[in-house]
Amino acid sequence: MTAFHEDVVVIGGGVTGCAIARELSRYELKTVVLEKEEDVCSGTSKANSAIVHAGFDAVPGTMKARFNVEGNRMMGQLSEDLDFEFKRNGSMVLCFDEADRPALQALYERGLANGVEGLKIITGDEARALEPNVTDEVVAALVAETGGIVCPFGLTIALAENAAANGTEFRFNTKVMAISRENGGYRIRTNNGDITTKYIVNAAGVYADVLHNMVSAQKIHITARKGDYMLMDKEVGNLVSHTIFQLPGKYGKGILVTPTVHGNLLAGPTAVDVQDKEFVATTAKELADVTAKATKSVKNVPFRQVITSFSGLRAHEDGDDFIIGECADSEGFYDAAGIESPGLSSAPAIGVFLAKAVADRAGAKAKEGWNGYRTGIPRVAQLSKEARAKLIRENPAYGTIICRCEGISEGEILDAIHRVPGARSMDGVKRRTRAGMGRCQAGFCTPRTMEILARELGISMDEVCKNRPGSELIVGDR
Repeated sequence: MTAFHEDVVVIGGGVTGCAIARELSRYELKTVVLEKEEDVCSGTSKANSAIVHAGFDAVPGTMKARFNVEGNRMMGQLSEDLDFEFKRNGSMVLCFDEADRPALQALYERGLANGVEGLKIITGDEARALEPNVTDEVVAALVAETGGIVCPFGLTIALAENAAANGTEFRFNTKVMAISRENGGYRIRTNNGDITTKYIVNAAGVYADVLHNMVSAQKIHITARKGDYMLMDKEVGNLVSHTIFQLPGKYGKGILVTPTVHGNLLAGPTAVDVQDKEFVATTAKELADVTAKATKSVKNVPFRQVITSFSGLRAHEDGDDFIIGECADSEGFYDAAGIESPGLSSAPAIGVFLAKAVADRAGAKAKEGWNGYRTGIPRVAQLSKEARAKLIRENPAYGTIICRCEGISEGEILDAIHRVPGARSMDGVKRRTRAGMGRCQAGFCTPRTMEILARELGISMDEVCKNRPGSELIVGDR
C-alpha cells in the first residue's frame, strides 16, 4: 500500500494555482505547489492585460461567465485582506458604427444575464464627456462600473505568500514529467524525484492539456495564443481613466487601451496562435497592429513614450471555455484548464470552488487559526515624509535608493528576498518591488540588485539569473 507523501499537489504557480493553494490552506490538508520555473507568476500570469473584467463578455451559463462575475465581486475585499494594488476604474466598450448598435445592445443584455451590475449604454458624446480622448468616430459605448485594474504580480504573489504562511509548501524548478494512478492516488514523476499524493489539481496554464491527457482518456487540447503589448511611461498614464475596449465587429477583435494601477498606460494585446508554448517574443508586425488598432479608440496615443513591449500566452482550449472540476474518468484529479481571459478576474472564485471540492472529497476539516491576512512590502516612494523617516530610523536600508526610476530602496529588495516564497532571481525582485520596471528598464539598478541578491542568497554574481536557471546575466570574465 502506497504511503502518500502529500494530500494535495497543485501543479502550476500562476494566479489560478496560487488562488487554489491559498483556499486549500484553509483546510487540514498537506498541500504542495509544484512550479517548473524558479518563482510563482512566471507564465501566463506575468504578462497579461491586468484587467478585472466586469463579466459582460462571456456567454451566459458558461464557466467563464460564472467565475468572472464571482471573482470580480471578491477582488475588492481580497485586495484589502492581502494588501495588493486594485482599482475599480470602470471599463468602456466603444461602438464606431450605427450598424453595430445591436451588437452593443446584445453585449449589454449578456451582461445583465450574467448578473453584472452597473451597466449602461451611453451616446458617443457622453463617452467623450467621460473620456475626452476617445475618438470622434465613437457613436455609442457600453460602460461597466465594476470593471477594474489590478497588479497581476501583486495578486499572485500575495496569494502565494498567504498560502505559505498557512502551511502550503512551494517547490520551484520542479517540472512534472509523468503522472500515473497508484493505489487510489497518483504518482507524479518530476525532474526532482517522485511524489505520491491523494489528489492533484491541474493549474498548469498552457500545459494543462498535457497533464490532463496523462491520466484521462477524454483528451483536451490547448492552443497557446500569444498577445503583444506596449507599455508607456507614467508621464502619459492619465490619457484615459477607464479601460477602453473595442466592440468586436468590422474593425476586428480590437485592442484595449488602459491605465495601470502603477500609473502607466498599456495598449494591446494582439491574438496570434503559436505552436511553441514557450514562444513569447514580440514581433514588429504585431506591435504595428497594436499601434494601428489602439488609435481607432483613443486619439493621440503617445507611442513615442513606450518604455517596453512584451508578450504573453493565453491558454485557449478548443471548447472555448474553462474546464474546472474533477476529471470524469480520473477520480481525485481536478482540472483548472483553459484558463484564458477572464482568468485573472476569475482566479479567486476558481480557488474557492476547487478547494472546497477537494476538501469535501477528502473529508478535510477547516484549519483552526487560519490567517487570511497578509501585509505587502512597504512602498517607500509612496510614504509620507514622516512615515518614510520612521521606517528609515527602524531600518536604514530603506533609505538607500537602488532603483531611481521607481524609487525602490534596498530595504524593499531585502524584504522581497526574505519573504516566503521569496525572490530568487532578478525577475523575482522586479515583480515584488518594481525595481527595474521604470523608464530606464533596469539600465542603472541591475548591478546593485545583482549584488544584493548574491549577498543575501550566498551565491556568486555569475550565479544570479534573470529568471530560470540558465538565464545567468554574467557568463564569464574578460
